[in-house]
Amino acid sequence: MERKNIEIFRGDILDYDSVKKCIPSDVDIVIHLAAIAGIDTVIKNPAKTIEVNVIGTYNLLKSLMELKVIDRIEFFINFSTSEVFGISAFRVDEKTPANLQPVGEARWTYSVAKLVGEHLVYAYYNQYGLKAVNIRPFNIYGPGQVGEGAIHHFVVRALKNEPLIIHGDGSQIRSWCYIDDLVDAVILCLENQNSIGESFNIGNPKGTITILSLAEKIIHLAGSSSQIVYVPKNYADVELRIPSIDKAKQILGFEPKVDLNEGIRRTIQWYREKIKRENI
Repeated sequence: MERKNIEIFRGDILDYDSVKKCIPSDVDIVIHLAAIAGIDTVIKNPAKTIEVNVIGTYNLLKSLMELKVIDRIEFFINFSTSEVFGISAFRVDEKTPANLQPVGEARWTYSVAKLVGEHLVYAYYNQYGLKAVNIRPFNIYGPGQVGEGAIHHFVVRALKNEPLIIHGDGSQIRSWCYIDDLVDAVILCLENQNSIGESFNIGNPKGTITILSLAEKIIHLAGSSSQIVYVPKNYADVELRIPSIDKAKQILGFEPKVDLNEGIRRTIQWYREKIKRENI
């Protein structure tokens, strides 16, 4: 969909000159989401993951400094990740230490790179006065999602009555947050000066479920005849991930509104229409 108030620049965030050229002189809000993500992609491209997620963030910050617009920016929203909490994260809050995993496991290059990005952004906040906010999303899903997310994978395959693939035994636990609630959290940050200089866990603890139960729920809600197939898990995984969102509630007034059943129904409907429209 084309919108007259949106201008799209296509380029590589590793290309400093390209990044610099796309920043207007009257910029006042920056929302930084450019990154490599997705377990399979990260495992296949660990070096590229670190380069894009660290050097890309540096290129953006350096561009703001060189263009001398850093003082006029009202908010700089940096997207980090819940992966910084490692393999087991139960009701983790923003004071919970990051849990760095062993060097050599490709998956953790993503979390380490994102953590470096957080430190880099806050260094610019502390040293140069950049009005920065870090957001750590916890398992976001919904219409329009691409890549390797479990709900995206399950919904598309369920609508085609294809097998749903679970890596391991499906006992992994996640808290799922619908995309509209994440967008609300970003808007709340942009409307509240008290968000500046803070980190926020954004997720929906009420949307907590095992991967197996999630697959079963999606099959039921989609009216699918899909079967569940288990395959060996040949990569490091997060076994438990549930956020505490108390800080976001207290400072931002954030409260997830879309429960898991409703979010999955909306997601199923969106992909059903997409599959029908594109005949895929």
